[in-house]
Amino acid sequence: MLPIKADGTKAPAVRSWTPYKVQRSTPAEHDQWFGGERPVGTAVVYGAVSGNVEMIEFEGHAIRDGVLDEVTEIAGASGLGEEWQAILNGWASESPSGGRHYRVRVDGAPVRGNTKLASRLAREDEYTDEERQRLREKPTARIVRVQIETRGEGGYGLVEPSSGTVHATGKPYVRLAGGPASIPTLDAEALEAIHDICRMVDALPKQESPKTAPREMPPLPDGDLRPGEDFDQRGDWEQILKGIFQPLITRGSTTYWGWADGARGVKATTGHASDKDRLYVFTTSSDFLPETPYSKFAAYTLLTQGDTTSSAFKRAAADLRSQGFGSAPTRRRLSAVPQQPRHFSDGSSALDPDHAPDAQEEPGTGPDLRIVRDRPELDITNEADGIDGVLQLMADGRLPDLYKRSGGPCWVYRDDNDDPVVRQLGADNLRAYLADHVTTYTVKRNPLTEQLEEERELLMPKSCSTILGRKDWPLPVLRGVVTSPVIRPDGTLLDDLGYDRATGLFMEPRVPLRRLAPQVTQESVDRAKTIVLDQVLKDFPWVAASDRAHFLGALLTPILRPYFHGPTPLFMLTATAAGSGKSLLKDIFRHCYGIADTAWPENDTELRKSITTQLYGTGQPVVVLDNLPNGYIVKSPVLSALLTSEVWGDRVLGATSKVTMPNDRLWIVTGNALRTGGDNGRRVMWVRLDPDCPDPDQRDNFTVGDLRPWLRSNASTLVAALVTLVRAWVAAGTPQVRVRKGDYSEWASLMAGLLAFHGIDGWMADRHEARDQDDELQEWALFLEMWRETYGGEPLTTGAIIKGLPNHVPRKGDEPPSANQLGIWLKARAGRYFGTHKVVMVVDSHKKQNLWRVEVHADRGTGGHES
Repeated sequence: MLPIKADGTKAPAVRSWTPYKVQRSTPAEHDQWFGGERPVGTAVVYGAVSGNVEMIEFEGHAIRDGVLDEVTEIAGASGLGEEWQAILNGWASESPSGGRHYRVRVDGAPVRGNTKLASRLAREDEYTDEERQRLREKPTARIVRVQIETRGEGGYGLVEPSSGTVHATGKPYVRLAGGPASIPTLDAEALEAIHDICRMVDALPKQESPKTAPREMPPLPDGDLRPGEDFDQRGDWEQILKGIFQPLITRGSTTYWGWADGARGVKATTGHASDKDRLYVFTTSSDFLPETPYSKFAAYTLLTQGDTTSSAFKRAAADLRSQGFGSAPTRRRLSAVPQQPRHFSDGSSALDPDHAPDAQEEPGTGPDLRIVRDRPELDITNEADGIDGVLQLMADGRLPDLYKRSGGPCWVYRDDNDDPVVRQLGADNLRAYLADHVTTYTVKRNPLTEQLEEERELLMPKSCSTILGRKDWPLPVLRGVVTSPVIRPDGTLLDDLGYDRATGLFMEPRVPLRRLAPQVTQESVDRAKTIVLDQVLKDFPWVAASDRAHFLGALLTPILRPYFHGPTPLFMLTATAAGSGKSLLKDIFRHCYGIADTAWPENDTELRKSITTQLYGTGQPVVVLDNLPNGYIVKSPVLSALLTSEVWGDRVLGATSKVTMPNDRLWIVTGNALRTGGDNGRRVMWVRLDPDCPDPDQRDNFTVGDLRPWLRSNASTLVAALVTLVRAWVAAGTPQVRVRKGDYSEWASLMAGLLAFHGIDGWMADRHEARDQDDELQEWALFLEMWRETYGGEPLTTGAIIKGLPNHVPRKGDEPPSANQLGIWLKARAGRYFGTHKVVMVVDSHKKQNLWRVEVHADRGTGGHES
């Protein structure tokens, strides 16, 4: 026994009760604890110290839910009714909260520790204030109410006559039956069977394990069912489990099962889950994994195939189909390009954030969406004729959704992440495609009737390889994939789904497209600017106006990409600290256009492979090289070559031939405190964030709230707003502002004009600050300035330079260069301006050596020159 404090805490009224887990309290201690005037409660320590006694507790809400009645009924049906009644009529108590406490002595095994046997999710009216706050902080949290648990080894429980302030309610513990002398004794096996029954009434949802569930498949059209799905609906558990389990009792939707040989105890349940009828086995002695859900199909597969691997599920599905399960498979004869949903018909609502996409009814036909009215037939008895026939079908436009690009025929599809993928066809792909779109057959002579008979046959793999081995194919050219409306080179808007023959682009939108009004109004432009500037981009901690302008320029570039020639620079999304918003900026691209996200490679070789993979296999217009190391200096000749190339050529992994691809992507890198070096500094547009606060990820009170959920609901509205900004600029005659940005001047001038047209300032206003981000440029500019300031225009040897400017000469690592190394560096940079200074080589023919001096651009780039 233990004394319990009379303060509602249920805590022992002794300094430490740990010793009493292994030794009994004495009569003298009882007199001391319970003989005084101070009120105390009484508790029993369970486990070996009390003679192997365990207490089974039903909470008050479990009693009110009928859980005790359910356990009693199941125990009776399973052959354990006598043992259960002995427990109910032994020493039974009622707690102040209306719960029930039953004690049992275990024979043949030690008492387990405290164990939770059954629980359920709490109802809303049961939530405490603390639980409501927890749900406000974490809406996905589960609030659980334990319904049945045990007090065993190392545990204790209050007993009657504890009353008054011992319990928080002020109510007493009440004896319902018996006492310590009438505790029944059960063998360990029987008690474990009763524990299993208690576990079976557990109401917490349990998901099927990937080890036992077939791979989740999308539903078939028209309500058709796969064999396994049909079996889950029509299969009979008694037939499935015949010879293993037999039903004992059904209570509500739940059936309880025992061994087929009639041995006592409940071993499994079916129908207990609310979402699907599953088998849940508790015993470890069957073929099923214990405490693991099985659908009817999964159980059937395990019992008939011996395991639940994917191949076993396929075999079981084939077996069930032979038994009549599953919808009758239909033979698909594709006769047309799949119909695409049309855009909104009401242009006035395209920028209304409260207007969700309407149901689409009519199919849309793009400017050159090719409709194939019938399935062509092709005689391939003669291989050469069969190859010629396939090429003729290509030339006649009777093979839908097949295109060509560098490397051969290809098709476009969406992957599991809903991103467009361009797939180059191999021989197997072409053979599968022709099997779906062409009825190919051979003509054979029947030896009995001497008649010619047509027999269905697929084009041979070698024939497909021969077709793919050509240097050209009579197919439409695929020049790229776009995921949003874009401006064609002639200034018109491409916003129809599918292939556009005028540009060779394939429209595969990331979000449902909204049809804009035929004419752009000032009201729609103002609404678009509000959405983009005053909602989406408003709360980012831009360092300067140029950073917002550059990001908006990047965001508009995919829409303008077909309109201009040449490459685009690299956009550097950098911040002073993690959590500043770089990932949110990246997510804007993800939701509007889709992005190809890849980690920064370890070296230039891997970088080249990554670039080729993105250009060759993905269709997303934006490629993000994500999470560069903190303070990383971007200095890569491969990246420099990419950013100045309109066409990228490389060898594709796994192939020996070289392919060329248009470099039509927007390239972005992200990281904290990024810098540039080498030639990369001139090929970069900076987007800098500086929240200027500790823990920037804890900022709140943003205009649109949490941006990611907002984007999930409003990405189509944002795309419509961006397109509206571009359309308004096009309608005004595409005014430009002439700016110089090296290889990117055409694009930069277009973007400068577009942003100026909408009154957005800051475009390329950070030129001087951007130079500060280039470590090499900054280091050499300071070196040449100090050189000029110290020696004027006097020619010097490299040794004299190192000796005279030891603290300013550029270094590689911690050591200054040798005279020979500095000479090599100076030759590589001769004639190049670093800021307003450049180094010039002077040949001393008398001493047969090279000397060096620094020249200054007199008026800092406005035309004069000082030597």
